[in-house]
Amino acid sequence: MFAFCEDPSTLSNLPWMACYLTTGKQFLFYGSFLTVLALIFITAPVALLFGFGGAMAARSSVLPLRWFGKTYVAMVRGVPDIVYFMFFVIALDQGLEWIRHKIKCPDWDAPIRQGNDFIVCAQAKLPLSTSPQVWHEVYNFSLAVFTFGIVFGAFAANVLYGAMRAVPRAQMETAEAYGMTPRQSFWRILVPQMWTYALPGLSNLWMILIKATPLLFLLGVEDIVYWARELGGSANPRFTAYPHGDWRLWYFIGLLIFYLAFTRVSEVVLARITRRLSHGQATLGGVRQGKAA
Repeated sequence: MFAFCEDPSTLSNLPWMACYLTTGKQFLFYGSFLTVLALIFITAPVALLFGFGGAMAARSSVLPLRWFGKTYVAMVRGVPDIVYFMFFVIALDQGLEWIRHKIKCPDWDAPIRQGNDFIVCAQAKLPLSTSPQVWHEVYNFSLAVFTFGIVFGAFAANVLYGAMRAVPRAQMETAEAYGMTPRQSFWRILVPQMWTYALPGLSNLWMILIKATPLLFLLGVEDIVYWARELGGSANPRFTAYPHGDWRLWYFIGLLIFYLAFTRVSEVVLARITRRLSHGQATLGGVRQGKAA
């Protein structure tokens, strides 16, 4: 990046470090922080959407739909996250390629499953081998968002289901007495009030989502943990023009500071949201606010 970085062997300590921290691979490391933040802020609403759908299905009066909602919550919550990430992504990826293979290559006569190999025609690959690298990265990131959304959506569904049941029944009875339909009671009375009861559980889920982002490397995404491990290890001249010893300790200390700072900011924001939602509610937080006022 700097003009004096042309010959690293002639640099002293401070210029050497300035050049080292501005190499292309270092900027990929800095960009991976944005990747993690993008995953969190995209996955959170996706998981909330899955969770809301799962909670509505679990409390549905239609028996098959209620079974589906409760089965979704029970199955995903009962499987370790790392196992689900490794299995679901492979199954989803191969399932999509199998469908494309059947559509685009109907004359293919060789078996798709050959031992441990899954082989489809070139036109069915996702993404295509001729596609730019950016599409490979977008595809892997999309799989990561969908997988995280499915997993954390099941936990969110359990939280929202409990929050819906926590809203006092008298509220719903009052709505019925005023002539509201069940649909109107649900959207105008139940949903606005349930967030107060759901927020503590959703706050914990948000923190767990932050801590789960290092699992991105299992999904083929070059995240901050991947680059910290690669750049912090004993670099050789083939990897970088700035070889060094084992610096993984310092890289991972940087990740520690990042995660602690991010969780601290999240705690402050969530506390303010909790105070706002508790205002006027018949909850412990709302009662405390009323006494303080």
